[in-house]
Amino acid sequence: MLFLILFKDPLFFFMVATAIIFALSIHEYSHACVADFLGDRTAKLQGRLTINPLAHLDPMGTLFLFIAGFGWGKPVPFNPHNLRNQKWGPGLIALAGPTSNFLMAITVGLSFQFLGVSNIAVVDFFSVFVWINILLGVFNLMPIFPLDGSHILSTFFPQLARKIELLFSKYPIFVLVGMLLFMIYIVIPFVCMPLFNLIIGGALPF
Repeated sequence: MLFLILFKDPLFFFMVATAIIFALSIHEYSHACVADFLGDRTAKLQGRLTINPLAHLDPMGTLFLFIAGFGWGKPVPFNPHNLRNQKWGPGLIALAGPTSNFLMAITVGLSFQFLGVSNIAVVDFFSVFVWINILLGVFNLMPIFPLDGSHILSTFFPQLARKIELLFSKYPIFVLVGMLLFMIYIVIPFVCMPLFNLIIGGALPF
């Protein structure tokens, strides 16, 4: 649990917490930006068009963040009827979140390698930040409501989305456990870790 790290290594706890909060804020801000770009001002009128974490952090999601080590932000509201492209708009808004996380991971990781930073604390923070963004991006692509993956799938692959929804409605626990196990034993070691090594050029700092 993330909260336990506070007593063992306060500096590392601060690094992880800062990385998660900033990554979540950019993630939700990206949803708001794309919604505004596509013609819906709902998020802007509700003060979500900002990277201020206070506008995006969900109280329960933040609590889970410090207790369980994972959490979530407040969903960005939008009115699909206001979008210029009502067919693809919802999917593009959903896709903006994970995309922003991957772009941040790549940008920070490449900058880290280019600058040749040698300070251990800075290296650890950059590494944690890249890893958190990769995890957050991949996790949100899971096709489970209300994660972004479910909205992306329902927009671009509606038939497949309906099949997954039907399967989930019949066997919710089995599907959820199966996807989590797939994430832990397949996606993280064979997708996230190689991607991290490619971007940062080194091993995880933990």
